[in-house]
Amino acid sequence: MGVASLYKVVEGGSVTAPKGFKAGGLHCGLKKTTRNDLAAILCEVPAVAAAVYTTNVFQAAPIKVTQDSLAASRTLRAVVVNSGNANACTGKQGEDDAYTMREEAAKVLGVAPSDVAVASTGVIGELMKMDRVTSGIAQLPAVMSTDEDGAEQFCQAILTTDLVKKEVCVSLVIDDREVKIAGAAKGSGMIHPNMATMLGFVTTDAAIHPDALQSLIKETTDVTFNMITVDGDTSTNDMLLAMASGLAGNQELTEKHPDWDGFAAAFRHVCQVLAQAIARDGEGATRLVEVEVTGAVSDLSARAIAKTIVGSSLVKSAVFGADANWGRIIAALGRAGEPVNPETVDIHLGEIAVLTGSKPVAFDEDEALAYLKGDTVRIVVDLKNGEGTATAWGCDLTYDYVRINAAYRT
Repeated sequence: MGVASLYKVVEGGSVTAPKGFKAGGLHCGLKKTTRNDLAAILCEVPAVAAAVYTTNVFQAAPIKVTQDSLAASRTLRAVVVNSGNANACTGKQGEDDAYTMREEAAKVLGVAPSDVAVASTGVIGELMKMDRVTSGIAQLPAVMSTDEDGAEQFCQAILTTDLVKKEVCVSLVIDDREVKIAGAAKGSGMIHPNMATMLGFVTTDAAIHPDALQSLIKETTDVTFNMITVDGDTSTNDMLLAMASGLAGNQELTEKHPDWDGFAAAFRHVCQVLAQAIARDGEGATRLVEVEVTGAVSDLSARAIAKTIVGSSLVKSAVFGADANWGRIIAALGRAGEPVNPETVDIHLGEIAVLTGSKPVAFDEDEALAYLKGDTVRIVVDLKNGEGTATAWGCDLTYDYVRINAAYRT
């Protein structure tokens, strides 16, 4: 039995599905619309926590606050999140504001400041409207719940240019106890993670050692969130945060636990679904693009090649135009900076062979056109040069992407 068969998807489940978690969201006035823009997750017990952050050198103030909180005990009780303002490149005032958010959330939620993480997303370089933020934080306890509505309001509050919420939940059995892992994320533009996603939150009721959770979140990120790209830009605010309440009652998970592989596979599934949802919801996107690379000299090499192809503006434009121009793919492959034998490459668009042994193959243009007009476009590249494999996800490049980002701030 494969590890993937050991977990099942929980329909309608989100961050409040695991035991011990409640969530909620509301509109406090950071956005120009009336959409939710402030939210929180609260755990009823100290949750083992781990995170990964953007590698952009201009890290936003909330990241420093969250790092400080996690350094205190490697546990958290809550995370407070806002959208509409990134609180990035805002100097000492921005840092003070992020710490104020932590302190105010701690006060109204009844926990210590070091028990609270902070995350922000939105426009860079503008100071927070702190009167609105603090007023909103004071109202959060009244809107937080363990039911699906609490999770729904949380998901809506973290969105910016996203068109849809992104959430997933799975369950599995560990030590004869049901364990749930759930996640919610936001992301649509400025997507080229080099650590995580734009903002992602994973909750679980599993008991897990903090070292194991930190290793798992890093390893999982490398093959999920780090394998998506929308536009090649890495945000200043990227953060993936995981919290584990331990209330499922299983024996503490480590890499040596007999059920570790099943838990790791379930955790990876949650992150991969969220990552794919971000790629599919790329700003202006009409298609999800999946690039699978096999036969590379190593997995790392395959990852670099897959991301280069899926991130190519020419490949993305060809997909948008439903143009079976494999020359765009081979050109991106050739500039990836990885070892490739130029005489042995096969390329397929779905099941349609367009290149075999680096030589063109006659194919039905109408069949290729019909395939490329589908909701998901899968590009398969076999290098026949080793055992390395990887899959990356992205989206097509459309007129709407330019329209959205030409007026993002205004």
